[in-house]
Amino acid sequence: MRNLQKQAEKCIRCALGRGWGVLRQAFATLLLGGSLLLQAGPAQAQPVMALNDATPVMDARTSGLMWIDASGQASIEQVAGGGKAGAAFVTPAVDTIHSLGPQAALWLHYRFARSSGSHQDWLLAFPLPLLDLATVYQRTSATGTWTSQTAGDTLAVSSWPEPGRYGQFELKLPNDGVYDVYVRIQHQTEVSIPVQVSTRSSLAQRLQLEYLAIGVVFGALVLLIVACAVQSWVYRDKAYGWYAVYASIMALVVAAWTGVAGHLLWSNFSAWNNMAQGCLAILGGGSALLVVHHLCGAGSRHRWFERLAYWTGAAGVPLALLYLILERGLGVRLISAYLVAVVVMGISRAYMTWRRQDVVGFWVLAAFVPLGLVTLMTVTSILGLFSVSWLSQYGLMAALAIEVPLLLVALNMRSRERHAVEAREQAMSSQDALTGLLAAHLFHDRFKQVVGRAQRHKEPAAVVYIELVNYRYIKKTWGTAVAEQSLLRSVIKLRRILRDVNTVGRIDEARFGLILEGVSSRAPVTDLAARLIAAGLMPLKGLKPEVVLQFHVAGVLFSERLGSHEEISAALADLLHSMAARTRRPIRFLEPESTHPMPLSTDSGFDGADSGPQAPAAAADTPHAAHAPLRAVKSHSNR
Repeated sequence: MRNLQKQAEKCIRCALGRGWGVLRQAFATLLLGGSLLLQAGPAQAQPVMALNDATPVMDARTSGLMWIDASGQASIEQVAGGGKAGAAFVTPAVDTIHSLGPQAALWLHYRFARSSGSHQDWLLAFPLPLLDLATVYQRTSATGTWTSQTAGDTLAVSSWPEPGRYGQFELKLPNDGVYDVYVRIQHQTEVSIPVQVSTRSSLAQRLQLEYLAIGVVFGALVLLIVACAVQSWVYRDKAYGWYAVYASIMALVVAAWTGVAGHLLWSNFSAWNNMAQGCLAILGGGSALLVVHHLCGAGSRHRWFERLAYWTGAAGVPLALLYLILERGLGVRLISAYLVAVVVMGISRAYMTWRRQDVVGFWVLAAFVPLGLVTLMTVTSILGLFSVSWLSQYGLMAALAIEVPLLLVALNMRSRERHAVEAREQAMSSQDALTGLLAAHLFHDRFKQVVGRAQRHKEPAAVVYIELVNYRYIKKTWGTAVAEQSLLRSVIKLRRILRDVNTVGRIDEARFGLILEGVSSRAPVTDLAARLIAAGLMPLKGLKPEVVLQFHVAGVLFSERLGSHEEISAALADLLHSMAARTRRPIRFLEPESTHPMPLSTDSGFDGADSGPQAPAAAADTPHAAHAPLRAVKSHSNR
């Protein structure tokens, strides 16, 4: 009995062991089949995008399948017909960066289904203005054949199915069922491609908002360009003119990179539409570096770096021309390297200027740093190191909205400094450097003008020469500094007794000239001279050493005496030289002109000091009589 029990238990254990082995084998087979199904899932399980009006905008980057045709020779019939090409479709990642090159093509496959409550028109958009070529294939409902529509910056925008800043394609969806759409994309450089599906109304509203933002930036740039051009013309300042050129280049850069220029400016030129972004980017970078170099000026240190930055900016023009003939991949690397060099040099120049206590460097640095960061982000997206985002597309506009006004502030500050230097330079050529009075040549020019008006129109005027007599003694005794201080004190005393309309100039080392227009008598001149002499004899309180100023004054009234400018100037100088240092008559005038008739006999004479002009009636009848003008200068000096 026990043996039978043991045999039965043994049989049961064997049966259970065999059953468990069968179950384990079946489970392993199921797992293997599941893994094969998962591996084949991307090629077989095609997602369907349900289009509903409640969700007017959808991101379609991960809602379809992708396949890269390395040869670029596959047709739509081969791709849509399945087979080897159809089996290679996989689900893309969100930020996939594609490196297609000049031959390969990227195929995208989408399946759309319109919901029952949807009544809007739907569009498939690729919001990337730099995309080379995108072709959308859709099947016609009548014949079932494939139709294509193409857009991209290698084509004229006027030939696009939906002309705009970037490619947009209308989806001809049936009311029910699933609709297949294939997209073939070509782009020579590394790029991540944004794909959006939206209703026509929502896309139109979004485009209006984008154009509004772009229009605000463009309006500010155009206003700035016009203002700088007008200011350059009015003030004859070339710096504002060149800044207007720079702002124009940057406006074209923004227009090209946002697609506005391709849509509105050169919509019929496909070749330039493809090359404009890179060419204008190089020109914009070079012009920005030149503007920074001009604003930062020349420093005493790092001259080699300043020259390097200048020639790097000037190289923008030949490099832009070189970009037009280079292969696209080499051209993109050229743009990237050049823009990185521009950003590094521009920020370094601004920082070095700020370090030498120049406030203009701070404004240039504040303006250039945001633009430099956005430029570096754009370069990384061009090279495929960073996926395309709204910041890389529209950050350039925001950076320019900050950079251009701040650079204008720096330009205004630098322009004011330069105008101040020019004003001082002009003043040095027209004014005496020590006293601030008119220079000798300008004073004599006005002297000639006054003499000419007096001769033509008999306008009354007086010219006075004033000399600081003890200037040489002060200079010899106390030194040059005290002598120059005495000249400045003399000018201050002159300014106090004269009106602003009077012309005063320094005509010699210690001699001043004074023109008084509208004076017809000696009394006003004598009064001014007496007040000046008295002021000079009063020493300044607290002055060490106590130096008094001794003045001699020589004057002439044009109502009393006329002649050429040279004659009057020489006569006044001679009159000053004839005065003794301690004369009791420091104020003297040139005597008026006197004319006398020729004497009738040899023993007749006249006293020129006491007698005036005489003209007897008989003198007019005498054939040998003549009138001769006699000029006499009475200079009595008490020595």
